[in-house]
Amino acid sequence: MLVVKYGGNALVHSTDIDPVLEAIGDAFIDGDQVVLVHGGGPQIDQALSERGLGKDRVGGYRVTTPEVLKVVEMVLCGQVLRGITNYLLGSEVNAVGITAGDGGLVVAKKMMPIVDGIKVDIGLVGEVVSVNPELLQHLIAGEYLPVIAPIALDSEGNALNINADLVAGAIGGALNADQVVFLTDVDGIFSDWPNQDSLINKINVADLEKLLPALADGMIPKVTAVINAVNSGAKSARIVNGTKLKAVLDAFAGVGGTVVVAA
Repeated sequence: MLVVKYGGNALVHSTDIDPVLEAIGDAFIDGDQVVLVHGGGPQIDQALSERGLGKDRVGGYRVTTPEVLKVVEMVLCGQVLRGITNYLLGSEVNAVGITAGDGGLVVAKKMMPIVDGIKVDIGLVGEVVSVNPELLQHLIAGEYLPVIAPIALDSEGNALNINADLVAGAIGGALNADQVVFLTDVDGIFSDWPNQDSLINKINVADLEKLLPALADGMIPKVTAVINAVNSGAKSARIVNGTKLKAVLDAFAGVGGTVVVAA
Protein backbone atom coordinates (compact mmCIF):
# COMPACT_ATOMS: atom_id res chain seq x y z
CA MET A 1 0.00 0.00 0.00
CA LEU A 2 1.23 3.44 -0.98
CA VAL A 3 0.21 6.71 0.72
CA VAL A 4 1.28 9.83 -1.20
CA LYS A 5 1.35 13.42 0.02
CA TYR A 6 1.15 15.78 -2.96
CA GLY A 7 1.31 19.57 -2.65
CA GLY A 8 -1.23 22.13 -3.74
CA ASN A 9 0.62 22.56 -7.02
CA ALA A 10 -1.11 19.33 -8.02
CA LEU A 11 -4.09 21.36 -9.18
CA VAL A 12 -4.05 21.60 -12.96
CA HIS A 13 -6.26 23.08 -15.62
CA SER A 14 -8.41 20.49 -17.35
CA THR A 15 -6.45 20.86 -20.57
CA ASP A 16 -3.06 20.39 -18.93
CA ILE A 17 -1.22 17.12 -18.34
CA ASP A 18 0.14 16.58 -14.84
CA PRO A 19 2.89 13.92 -15.07
CA VAL A 20 2.98 13.29 -11.32
CA LEU A 21 -0.78 12.69 -11.10
CA GLU A 22 -0.42 10.47 -14.16
CA ALA A 23 2.27 8.49 -12.33
CA ILE A 24 0.05 8.15 -9.27
CA GLY A 25 -2.81 7.00 -11.48
CA ASP A 26 -0.57 4.53 -13.30
CA ALA A 27 0.57 3.00 -10.00
CA PHE A 28 -3.09 2.48 -9.08
CA ILE A 29 -4.01 1.04 -12.48
CA ASP A 30 -1.01 -1.30 -12.28
CA GLY A 31 -2.44 -2.82 -9.10
CA ASP A 32 -1.04 -0.82 -6.20
CA GLN A 33 -3.36 0.27 -3.40
CA VAL A 34 -2.95 4.05 -3.32
CA VAL A 35 -4.17 6.82 -0.99
CA LEU A 36 -3.49 10.44 -1.94
CA VAL A 37 -3.42 13.32 0.57
CA HIS A 38 -3.13 16.79 -0.93
CA GLY A 39 -2.14 20.24 0.27
CA GLY A 40 -3.12 23.57 -1.19
CA GLY A 41 -0.83 26.31 0.07
CA PRO A 42 -0.47 28.32 -3.15
CA GLN A 43 -4.21 28.30 -3.86
CA ILE A 44 -5.04 29.24 -0.26
CA ASP A 45 -2.55 32.11 -0.27
CA GLN A 46 -4.00 33.47 -3.49
CA ALA A 47 -7.62 33.22 -2.36
CA LEU A 48 -6.89 34.86 1.00
CA SER A 49 -4.87 37.63 -0.64
CA GLU A 50 -7.75 38.42 -3.00
CA ARG A 51 -9.99 38.90 0.04
CA GLY A 52 -7.48 40.75 2.21
CA LEU A 53 -7.49 37.93 4.78
CA GLY A 54 -4.86 35.75 6.44
CA LYS A 55 -2.29 38.49 7.00
CA ASP A 56 -1.94 38.00 10.76
CA ARG A 57 0.81 35.61 11.83
CA VAL A 58 2.18 34.54 15.20
CA GLY A 59 5.54 32.80 15.38
CA GLY A 60 5.34 31.95 11.69
CA TYR A 61 1.83 30.47 11.98
CA ARG A 62 -1.12 31.97 10.13
CA VAL A 63 -3.86 33.03 12.54
CA THR A 64 -6.90 31.16 11.26
CA THR A 65 -10.12 32.99 12.09
CA PRO A 66 -13.54 31.57 11.14
CA GLU A 67 -13.47 33.83 8.07
CA VAL A 68 -10.05 32.51 7.04
CA LEU A 69 -11.13 28.91 7.59
CA LYS A 70 -14.15 29.35 5.31
CA VAL A 71 -11.79 30.33 2.49
CA VAL A 72 -9.40 27.49 3.34
CA GLU A 73 -12.27 24.98 3.25
CA MET A 74 -13.53 26.39 -0.04
CA VAL A 75 -10.11 26.02 -1.62
CA LEU A 76 -9.08 22.66 -0.17
CA CYS A 77 -12.41 20.84 -0.22
CA GLY A 78 -13.66 22.47 -3.40
CA GLN A 79 -11.08 23.78 -5.82
CA VAL A 80 -8.11 21.49 -5.10
CA LEU A 81 -9.89 18.31 -4.04
CA ARG A 82 -12.28 18.42 -7.00
CA GLY A 83 -9.52 19.39 -9.41
CA ILE A 84 -7.34 16.41 -8.47
CA THR A 85 -10.21 13.93 -8.24
CA ASN A 86 -11.68 15.02 -11.57
CA TYR A 87 -8.27 14.79 -13.21
CA LEU A 88 -7.78 11.23 -11.98
CA LEU A 89 -11.29 10.24 -13.06
CA GLY A 90 -10.51 11.66 -16.48
CA SER A 91 -7.43 9.42 -16.54
CA GLU A 92 -9.60 6.33 -15.96
CA VAL A 93 -8.71 6.11 -12.26
CA ASN A 94 -11.57 5.21 -9.93
CA ALA A 95 -10.90 8.11 -7.55
CA VAL A 96 -13.19 9.41 -4.80
CA GLY A 97 -12.67 12.71 -2.97
CA ILE A 98 -13.21 13.05 0.78
CA THR A 99 -11.97 15.21 3.64
CA ALA A 100 -9.92 14.02 6.60
CA GLY A 101 -12.99 14.46 8.78
CA ASP A 102 -15.36 12.29 6.75
CA GLY A 103 -16.44 9.03 8.35
CA GLY A 104 -14.50 9.90 11.50
CA LEU A 105 -11.25 9.33 9.60
CA VAL A 106 -9.20 11.90 11.54
CA VAL A 107 -10.23 13.36 14.89
CA ALA A 108 -8.35 16.56 15.66
CA LYS A 109 -7.91 19.15 18.38
CA LYS A 110 -6.82 22.77 18.28
CA MET A 111 -3.10 23.17 18.02
CA MET A 112 -1.58 25.52 20.59
CA PRO A 113 2.00 26.14 19.44
CA ILE A 114 4.61 27.41 21.86
CA VAL A 115 5.98 30.79 20.78
CA ASP A 116 8.69 32.41 22.92
CA GLY A 117 7.97 29.88 25.65
CA ILE A 118 4.23 30.59 25.78
CA LYS A 119 1.30 28.61 24.34
CA VAL A 120 -0.60 30.78 21.87
CA ASP A 121 -4.03 30.49 20.29
CA ILE A 122 -3.71 30.71 16.50
CA GLY A 123 -7.34 29.93 15.81
CA LEU A 124 -8.81 27.03 13.88
CA VAL A 125 -5.63 25.10 13.19
CA GLY A 126 -5.58 21.47 14.27
CA GLU A 127 -3.36 18.58 15.14
CA VAL A 128 -4.17 14.89 14.85
CA VAL A 129 -5.59 13.15 17.92
CA SER A 130 -6.59 9.82 16.38
CA VAL A 131 -7.15 8.07 13.05
CA ASN A 132 -9.87 5.54 12.25
CA PRO A 133 -8.94 4.01 8.88
CA GLU A 134 -12.17 2.00 8.48
CA LEU A 135 -13.62 4.25 5.77
CA LEU A 136 -10.38 4.10 3.79
CA GLN A 137 -10.20 0.34 4.18
CA HIS A 138 -13.69 0.00 2.70
CA LEU A 139 -12.82 2.31 -0.21
CA ILE A 140 -9.55 0.50 -0.90
CA ALA A 141 -11.30 -2.89 -0.76
CA GLY A 142 -13.81 -1.51 -3.27
CA GLU A 143 -10.90 -0.63 -5.59
CA TYR A 144 -11.19 3.12 -5.19
CA LEU A 145 -8.31 5.58 -4.91
CA PRO A 146 -9.17 7.94 -2.02
CA VAL A 147 -8.13 11.59 -2.43
CA ILE A 148 -8.11 13.40 0.92
CA ALA A 149 -8.29 17.11 1.75
CA PRO A 150 -6.62 17.94 5.11
CA ILE A 151 -9.67 19.42 6.87
CA ALA A 152 -10.55 17.37 9.96
CA LEU A 153 -13.06 17.70 12.79
CA ASP A 154 -12.69 17.90 16.54
CA SER A 155 -14.76 15.74 18.88
CA GLU A 156 -17.62 18.29 18.68
CA GLY A 157 -17.71 18.43 14.88
CA ASN A 158 -15.85 21.71 14.45
CA ALA A 159 -13.66 21.94 11.35
CA LEU A 160 -9.92 22.47 11.74
CA ASN A 161 -7.21 22.95 9.13
CA ILE A 162 -4.28 20.55 9.56
CA ASN A 163 -0.89 20.46 7.90
CA ALA A 164 -1.28 17.97 5.03
CA ASP A 165 2.07 16.32 5.78
CA LEU A 166 0.88 15.47 9.29
CA VAL A 167 -2.40 14.08 7.93
CA ALA A 168 -0.56 11.91 5.40
CA GLY A 169 1.83 10.61 8.04
CA ALA A 170 -0.95 9.77 10.48
CA ILE A 171 -3.02 8.02 7.82
CA GLY A 172 -0.01 6.12 6.50
CA GLY A 173 0.72 4.88 10.00
CA ALA A 174 -2.87 3.86 10.70
CA LEU A 175 -3.02 1.92 7.42
CA ASN A 176 0.37 0.26 8.09
CA ALA A 177 1.37 1.45 4.63
CA ASP A 178 4.33 -0.17 2.96
CA GLN A 179 5.53 3.32 2.09
CA VAL A 180 4.43 6.91 2.71
CA VAL A 181 5.89 9.16 0.01
CA PHE A 182 6.16 12.89 0.72
CA LEU A 183 6.60 14.84 -2.52
CA THR A 184 8.39 18.15 -2.00
CA ASP A 185 10.68 20.50 -3.95
CA VAL A 186 14.04 19.18 -2.72
CA ASP A 187 15.77 15.85 -3.32
CA GLY A 188 15.38 14.59 0.26
CA ILE A 189 16.76 15.30 3.72
CA PHE A 190 20.16 16.98 3.88
CA SER A 191 22.31 16.80 7.01
CA ASP A 192 24.01 20.07 6.06
CA TRP A 193 21.66 22.06 3.81
CA PRO A 194 22.31 23.42 1.18
CA ASN A 195 25.40 21.21 0.72
CA GLN A 196 24.15 18.85 -1.98
CA ASP A 197 26.70 16.23 -0.96
CA SER A 198 25.00 15.89 2.43
CA LEU A 199 21.88 14.15 1.06
CA ILE A 200 20.88 11.29 3.35
CA ASN A 201 19.87 8.16 1.45
CA LYS A 202 18.61 6.12 4.42
CA ILE A 203 18.19 6.87 8.12
CA ASN A 204 16.36 5.37 11.08
CA VAL A 205 13.93 7.25 13.28
CA ALA A 206 16.25 7.53 16.28
CA ASP A 207 19.04 9.13 14.25
CA LEU A 208 16.59 11.41 12.43
CA GLU A 209 15.16 12.64 15.74
CA LYS A 210 18.68 13.63 16.80
CA LEU A 211 19.14 15.50 13.53
CA LEU A 212 15.74 17.24 13.62
CA PRO A 213 16.76 20.41 15.55
CA ALA A 214 19.51 21.15 13.01
CA LEU A 215 17.28 20.95 9.94
CA ALA A 216 16.06 23.94 7.95
CA ASP A 217 12.79 25.33 9.35
CA GLY A 218 10.78 24.47 6.24
CA MET A 219 11.73 20.81 6.48
CA ILE A 220 10.86 20.33 10.16
CA PRO A 221 7.06 19.78 9.74
CA LYS A 222 7.66 17.30 6.94
CA VAL A 223 10.32 15.40 8.88
CA THR A 224 8.08 15.38 11.95
CA ALA A 225 5.33 13.84 9.80
CA VAL A 226 7.79 11.24 8.48
CA ILE A 227 8.81 10.26 12.01
CA ASN A 228 5.17 10.05 13.11
CA ALA A 229 4.30 7.88 10.09
CA VAL A 230 6.95 5.28 10.91
CA ASN A 231 6.37 5.40 14.66
CA SER A 232 2.63 4.85 14.18
CA GLY A 233 2.86 1.86 11.89
CA ALA A 234 4.09 2.65 8.37
CA LYS A 235 6.85 0.31 7.23
CA SER A 236 8.82 3.20 5.70
CA ALA A 237 8.52 6.84 4.69
CA ARG A 238 10.33 8.59 1.87
CA ILE A 239 10.94 12.27 1.05
CA VAL A 240 11.59 12.89 -2.65
CA ASN A 241 11.57 15.72 -5.18
CA GLY A 242 8.06 15.80 -6.63
CA THR A 243 9.13 18.26 -9.33
CA LYS A 244 11.21 15.54 -11.02
CA LEU A 245 9.15 12.82 -12.65
CA LYS A 246 11.97 10.27 -12.55
CA ALA A 247 12.37 10.83 -8.81
CA VAL A 248 8.65 10.22 -8.32
CA LEU A 249 8.71 7.02 -10.39
CA ASP A 250 11.81 5.83 -8.53
CA ALA A 251 10.11 6.53 -5.19
CA PHE A 252 7.06 4.49 -6.13
CA ALA A 253 9.47 1.66 -7.01
CA GLY A 254 11.08 2.01 -3.56
CA VAL A 255 14.30 3.84 -4.38
CA GLY A 256 15.74 7.39 -4.27
CA GLY A 257 15.31 10.42 -2.07
CA THR A 258 15.64 9.85 1.67
CA VAL A 259 13.97 6.76 3.12
CA VAL A 260 13.21 6.58 6.84
CA VAL A 261 12.75 3.27 8.66
CA ALA A 262 12.08 2.26 12.24
CA ALA A 263 15.53 0.83 12.97
